Amino acid sequence: MLNVLVTGSHGQLGSEIQALSSHYDYNFFFTDRNSLDISNETAIKTFISLNKISTIINCAAYTAVDKAEDDVENADKINHLAVKYLAQIAKEKSIKLIHISTDYVFDGKNHRPYIESDTTNPNGVYGKTKLDGENAMLTINPSSSIIIRTSWVYSSYGANFVKTMLRLGKERDSLGVIFDQVGTPTYARDLAQAILEIVPQVANKNVEIYNYSNEGVCSWYDFAKAIFELSHIECDVKPIESKEYPTPAERPHYSLLNKAKIKKTFNISISYWKESLVECLEKIKESK
Repeated sequence: MLNVLVTGSHGQLGSEIQALSSHYDYNFFFTDRNSLDISNETAIKTFISLNKISTIINCAAYTAVDKAEDDVENADKINHLAVKYLAQIAKEKSIKLIHISTDYVFDGKNHRPYIESDTTNPNGVYGKTKLDGENAMLTINPSSSIIIRTSWVYSSYGANFVKTMLRLGKERDSLGVIFDQVGTPTYARDLAQAILEIVPQVANKNVEIYNYSNEGVCSWYDFAKAIFELSHIECDVKPIESKEYPTPAERPHYSLLNKAKIKKTFNISISYWKESLVECLEKIKESK
């Protein structure tokens, strides 16, 4: 049986992997920052050796995009240095490593969906540190290891856009939501399932990068409208431009990811974003 280490297991993706774990014949070790500090190289090595880990799924990340602008050291520690340590250990011990990255490695100036080989050019500290983590992994090059870039992640677990909209929609009569940032939401449960199905298939010599999000395209405005309509919430959603809602970190205006590579390589199908949103909203409703 595979011994699988899942870092960041209390985040959205890690929580979804935990929820699905009983359906897979792996021996899971779920950790968070309190049980395993992945920015501590010695701690990682000790944990992996003691528990005979054969696969690492790195869901841990510093994801506070705006806060990262002033907290560069901590963002770099989790998004870059920790990935470097995991990659080094994966190479030394011939361990599979699946690392989760982001659409923020791109500047959002494309006019067609990003493919994995497109030029990266992050706008802020979060994207830069995530790209530094990717580059460290590519340089160290552990075999049977992959990077999965994803976008606009939401879940029935944790804090996210869907839950924020559900709360604000009930508190306010109207709401302004950005319409000039376009991408695709990713239901973390779909990504978790894809990762768990991919694990036994990963057998590449050099590190490979893949894109994953749900299918389709929308703006944050469209996403909010769908959340309210499907939840039967009466709230007037007004489209606003990014410049009307300034943030410390600049967001990519275009985040569409081309998923052809991951679908072809691992023979997986991906759900349309609105179908997955329906499923997530049901889970949120059930949890209440």
